[in-house]
Amino acid sequence: MGKATILTLRIIIVLAVLGSLLVQTVIVPLLWYDLEGEALWGRIAFVTIAVLGVATMQVFAICVWQLLTRVSRGSVFSVSTFRYVDVIIGSIATAAVLTFALAVLLAPGDVAPGVVGLICGAALVLGGMALLVVVMKALLRQAIERDNEARTLRSELDEVI
Repeated sequence: MGKATILTLRIIIVLAVLGSLLVQTVIVPLLWYDLEGEALWGRIAFVTIAVLGVATMQVFAICVWQLLTRVSRGSVFSVSTFRYVDVIIGSIATAAVLTFALAVLLAPGDVAPGVVGLICGAALVLGGMALLVVVMKALLRQAIERDNEARTLRSELDEVI
């Protein structure tokens, strides 16, 4: 991966995290205020889903940043990389569950059924993305195993020579 690509991704991550902090510090309190006429349990549930949803994106961003650091150092093909990939899978899966919970929260209200359906579709897409990262993790595992095999063969060949 080129340096320009890594730099561009890092700029995007910084902007996304700054935007998420704005959401957490400004938008969420305004959301709480806007839901003043709703039942307390609904307000708490809705705001909790929003805060946790933003947190999943922040966790995702930190892990991607760490992976980009490993890519730039040439150390991505390491078993320790899996912990970041596992956290990414968990954060996307959590976002999927939170999105579905939002749909369930909105379903009995005045929200159009089509909107609830769209939110359910978004939850499904997020779940699919988590599964896609699981597949990518399997590919990474295979690449690491092949890299280790190649190193072993090189080492044995060096001994023979």
